[in-house]
Amino acid sequence: MKRKELMAKVFVIIIIIAALLACGEDEIPKPAENGLEAGNLLLGQTDTIFSKLKDFSNGTQVSFAFIHNGNVDHYGAIRLNDTLQTIENHDKAFELGSITKVFTTTLLANYIIDSSLSLDDRINGYFDFDFNEGLDFTFLELANHTSGLPSLPSNIHALAFLTPKNPYKNYDGEKLEEYLKDKVALEYEKGTKSSYSNLGMGLLSYTLTKYSQKPFGQLLEERIFSKYGMGSSTTKKEEVGNVLVKGLDDKGRPTPNWDSGALIGAGGIYSTTEDLSKFALAQFDTLNRELVLTRRKTFTENDSRDVGLGWFIIHRKNRAKWYWHNGGTGGYSTSMVLDVNTKNGVIILSNISAFHKKSRNVDQLCFSLMDTLGKE
Repeated sequence: MKRKELMAKVFVIIIIIAALLACGEDEIPKPAENGLEAGNLLLGQTDTIFSKLKDFSNGTQVSFAFIHNGNVDHYGAIRLNDTLQTIENHDKAFELGSITKVFTTTLLANYIIDSSLSLDDRINGYFDFDFNEGLDFTFLELANHTSGLPSLPSNIHALAFLTPKNPYKNYDGEKLEEYLKDKVALEYEKGTKSSYSNLGMGLLSYTLTKYSQKPFGQLLEERIFSKYGMGSSTTKKEEVGNVLVKGLDDKGRPTPNWDSGALIGAGGIYSTTEDLSKFALAQFDTLNRELVLTRRKTFTENDSRDVGLGWFIIHRKNRAKWYWHNGGTGGYSTSMVLDVNTKNGVIILSNISAFHKKSRNVDQLCFSLMDTLGKE
């Protein structure tokens, strides 16, 4: 096994060990009773939701936004007393995890549209040192995961071991620059494939802060949140503390929120389905040229999936084209899919841990619900 592959596995093992140390002999929750109300949902949607959420612990909360022909409906579910119940939670905040990456690339697209930057510009000029082995990276390579960079920097693992329930917390700009200067190396030849990299997207956001001389959160507020009326979206937990849904670990117990450090552009935003639905609706307006740019294909992975700037572009068998991203942290799982042509979309935010053995149910639920919109 290559050393870099080993280090990546070590990082995962650290997180798993942290979860196991806290586990004890917790009883697996029995399937919930179905107390969901249909509300404005389409026929069968509550059954689909129940089937995917019934096995999660008490305290599990999920917020939905359904966008159908450009119209938004919100729905919420919570498990209390072993029963899945309907709840109004469209204004409750969750960690987005990697859905943040779409916002990072949208910031970049703003600068591209302004002609301030070019996708083919190299980022190295914004650093006052040479990268290890003379490596250089373009904005495009970071934004579509074709940079050759690993998923995480090799010098984050020891720090993550110190705070396994908040693994990025101590990884600051000094550590990132130290890595770039002395340790950065490619895992594959640049441009030959798209390989998902939290490091690459974090480096993109870090470079944009150096270019603009502004913090990442300020850039988001000025360029995206204020433009689309996303008043409950932020990178600062204290700003949503009164509406923040507590994250749960894989056993359904409260777990700390993650601080993203220097890699904040890979996963550092808190938001609500109400705010994300505004961002989704903005995708349907071609006058928002920066959003159009993020959805442009920049790399072909295979016959069924391309990569834009941040977005993954999924080609369905019925020839529909879906723009998708998801996210996962120690206490949250999220998923968002849009069809610009039909103006349909589904957004799911939850406090289901990405380390839960059934966390993939969130993506499966997102896609299943999206299919129900296409049948109408």
